Amino acid sequence: MSGTANAPRSADDRQYHIGVRPGEVAPSILLVGDPSRAKRVAEAFFESYADPISEREYVTYTGRYRGRPMSVMGTGMGAANTEIAVVELCQLFEDPTKIAIVRAGSCGVLQAGIGLGDLVITKAAYRLEETTLAFVGPGFPAVAHPEATIALLWAAEDLGAPHHLGITATAPGFYGAQGRELPGFPPRELDLEAKLARQGVTNLEMETSALLTLAALRGFRAGAVCAAYANRVHDTFIAEADKKLAEQRCVEVGLGALDRLAQLAELRGDRPCWHPGVGLGESS
Repeated sequence: MSGTANAPRSADDRQYHIGVRPGEVAPSILLVGDPSRAKRVAEAFFESYADPISEREYVTYTGRYRGRPMSVMGTGMGAANTEIAVVELCQLFEDPTKIAIVRAGSCGVLQAGIGLGDLVITKAAYRLEETTLAFVGPGFPAVAHPEATIALLWAAEDLGAPHHLGITATAPGFYGAQGRELPGFPPRELDLEAKLARQGVTNLEMETSALLTLAALRGFRAGAVCAAYANRVHDTFIAEADKKLAEQRCVEVGLGALDRLAQLAELRGDRPCWHPGVGLGESS
């Protein structure tokens, strides 16, 4: 190993946890939780890709999508895993403000009108997790970048995927942390999902607020889209036969959004953010 105790890395300059080094990751990055999902993304959507790089639970594929360099990383579950992935990915670039990261995951929805398999695009995230408290105070907003939100909505519209825009709550776990009760494991906060729903929260998952908080700190563009696998209002869960299509839609929208984000970056030039007044030029 080399580097320092503060920033350890291998002798050949690979990041300590994610196992990649500069030049092995594209500036457009799709994050997925399940490492096997990363493999499915590369096989189904990339025109070509290099051999995967695996270290611990992290696996990274880099290839091309619609002719653009693109990477997909399986991070494992939770805000803590996301923190490691995002911080170490940023170390690979001279100017991390030029990168774009989109999360494509699964979630439980908290509003009755959202169907199983529908997509939820995050405009902001409720920070129930504690990982980000190591960086910012409890009142700090976890907000998706406007360009990322536009790009995700755009990609979902292009695909014809049923989708919703809303506020995502990010929990620190799956069972008690999301108000689920199994025999012998009573959650401390009863009816959490109902309380969140009354506040207008759309969906509940375990990673998004960490990504968006770190993106705001470091200045890169980030957003999230999740497929609804559960509806907590109706206490229903997606059928196995429908799960594959929901994942495919979610991933395709995430990749399409990264492609659109690259287009918007070209169009905005030195502006802080693309807006409709800039126009779409020939990239539309």
